[in-house]
Formats: sequence, structure tokens, C-alpha cells
Amino acid sequence: MRFDKLNEEVFLAIDSIVKIERSEIENLKNRSKSNKRKRIRFCAHKSIENNLHEMFIVHTNDTYVRPHKHLNKDESLHIIEGLVDIIIFKDDGDIINVIQMGDYLSGKKFYLRMSDSYYHSMIIRSEFLVFHEVTTGPFRKSDTVFPAWSPDEEDYNATRKFRTKLADSAISFISKDKEGD
Repeated sequence: MRFDKLNEEVFLAIDSIVKIERSEIENLKNRSKSNKRKRIRFCAHKSIENNLHEMFIVHTNDTYVRPHKHLNKDESLHIIEGLVDIIIFKDDGDIINVIQMGDYLSGKKFYLRMSDSYYHSMIIRSEFLVFHEVTTGPFRKSDTVFPAWSPDEEDYNATRKFRTKLADSAISFISKDKEGD
């Protein structure tokens, strides 16, 4: 896998035919542990200006994924390795869905597509989460919106408390959802 380094977290493909093997995913996992935000992505597209963005993303279980939504973008996730709860919120922060996901062999949902703009976040339930994400480009920071009810990732104490509360809320939501079945 050949790439250009955009920054410590983002690598862009160089080749027009992109191939990835297990050892390269393991390399990404190792690199993710040393990043400040505990995440890394390999973009199979060559430029943030491309209309289609395909990324192989690794998060450690220490990664804080601040709730966010993408304006006017479709997004899909395919879990390659690990376990995660995807949390979907109303605009006011109330949880409307928790989707427990894992790789294909886990027996859990392994694919998710969101065609509407929902606030969403992740609680990673394994040491690593490796997933393939596809979305529409080009990438513009202004297309991602963060709600006021979630802490900025620079506030470590607030994010730690928020992640704990969110993980507990997800478990509670799942329990209530199962009681309703």
C-alpha cells in the first residue's frame, strides 16, 4: 500500500489500483495507538476533492468520537474487526437508536448506511475497531456539525465523563429496547 501522509491520522492513496491486506491493517492498528486522538485512516481516494471517499479507519477503545452529523452526505460503515455501538441522536441529544455492530462472523449487524443527517457517535466495545467507511465528497470541514450538548475533544475530563455516561445510556437503551420486543 503506497500513500501520501496528509497528517498523523490521515494517509491518501497514491496508486489508481488500491489493494489492502491484513498486515497493512495491523500496521494501521499499531499507528493508531500512538496518535493523540487514538485513530487513523487510510483513504483509498487520492484527494479530499474526490466525489467518492472510501476509507479504512481504525479507532482504539480510547477514541472519543464526538457526536456529529454530516450535512447533505450519505455515509455507510462496514465493520471489518471489533465491536461497536453506533448511537443515533435527535438534535437535542436524546438517543433514538443504538445499533450494536461487529464483523460479519460476530452475528451482529456489520453494515450501516445513513442517508439522512443524524447526529451519531460510537462507543467502541473492543480493543480496536476497524471499519470501511464510504461517503460522498469533497471533504469540507463545514459539512460536519457538532452539537453544543457534546464536549469538545480537547476537554479531556469532560469527554471522559461524557463517554462513560454515553456508554451507560447505550446499555440502558438496549435493555429497554429488548424489553419492548
